[in-house]
Amino acid sequence: MKTLSLLIKRNTKLFFRDKALFFTSLITPAILLVLYSTFLSNVYRDSFLIGLPEGMTIPEKMLDSLVAGQLTSSILAVSCVTVAFCTNMLSVQDKANGTIKDISITPVDSYTLALGYYISAFISTAIVCFTACALCFAYMAAVGWYLTALDVLLILLDVFLLTLFGVALSSVINFFLSTQGQISAVGSIVSSCYGFICGAYMPIASFSDGLANVVALLPGTYGTSLLRNHTMQGVLSAMENEGIPTEFTSALRDSVDCNIYLFDGKVPTLAMFGILAGSCALLILIYIIMHVVRRKKH
Repeated sequence: MKTLSLLIKRNTKLFFRDKALFFTSLITPAILLVLYSTFLSNVYRDSFLIGLPEGMTIPEKMLDSLVAGQLTSSILAVSCVTVAFCTNMLSVQDKANGTIKDISITPVDSYTLALGYYISAFISTAIVCFTACALCFAYMAAVGWYLTALDVLLILLDVFLLTLFGVALSSVINFFLSTQGQISAVGSIVSSCYGFICGAYMPIASFSDGLANVVALLPGTYGTSLLRNHTMQGVLSAMENEGIPTEFTSALRDSVDCNIYLFDGKVPTLAMFGILAGSCALLILIYIIMHVVRRKKH
C-alpha cells in the first residue's frame, strides 16, 4: 500500500505541475457550457415546443429548465470521458521519455503500477468533472431549479461512475500508445466522436432502429441516459403536477433518451447502473491484466 500511495502522489503531482494541461482540462467543460447555452439552447427549446399538442403551453421557467437539463447532461456525459484522456496522458509520457523502463526494473508489482496510474488519473479527472458539475448546477439554478436532494445525489453518482468509466477506457486505449503524437490523435478522435456515439449530441431516439440498437450496446450510452433522467426528472414531474398530460411527458422522456430501448425492450434504470458499473470493473481488470502480461514478457 505504501508503494501504491507513493505512485499515486507522484503521478498526481506531475499532472498538476503541468499548469497548461491542468487548466485546459478544467476550462474545457466551462467552454462547452457557454457554447451549448449560447448556440444550442434555442435548438433544444424548439424541439420541445414543436411536439406540444395544439393549445398546450409550458411555463417559461419549466421550458428553460428542460433545456438546461438536456444541456448539462450532455456536457457532463462527454466531459467525464474526454477529460479522462487529457488527465491520463502521464502513462504515455512515461513510455515516451523512457521513465517506464526505470520503473519496470524496480520490484514494483505490475498491478500496483497499473493501479497507481489509474487512481491518480481518476483523482485528477474527478476534480475537473465535479468542478464542471458545480458549474452546471449553478447554471440550472439560474434558469430554473427543480432538482430534489435525491436528484443531486444521483447526478453526483452518475458523474462518479462515468469518471470511473472514462479513466478505465482511456487507460486501456493508452496502454497501446507510446508517443505524444499518438495520444493527441486519439484524444482528438475521442473528443469529436464520443458525443455522437453516447447520445449526448444527438438523441438515440432520432437514429434508425438498427443504429440505435448498436449504440444501445455501448456502456457510455447508459451514462448519458442516467444523467438525462436525473437532470430532467424534477422538471418533468413538476410539469405533470401542473396538469400537462403524462402522455406528453412520457413521449418527451423517450425523445431525449431518458428511456433506452434495446431491441424494443426498455432497459430499467437499475440495469443501466449495473451495465455502467460492470463495464468499469471489466475495463479495470483488463487494464491490470495487460500490465501483468507485459511485465512478464519483459
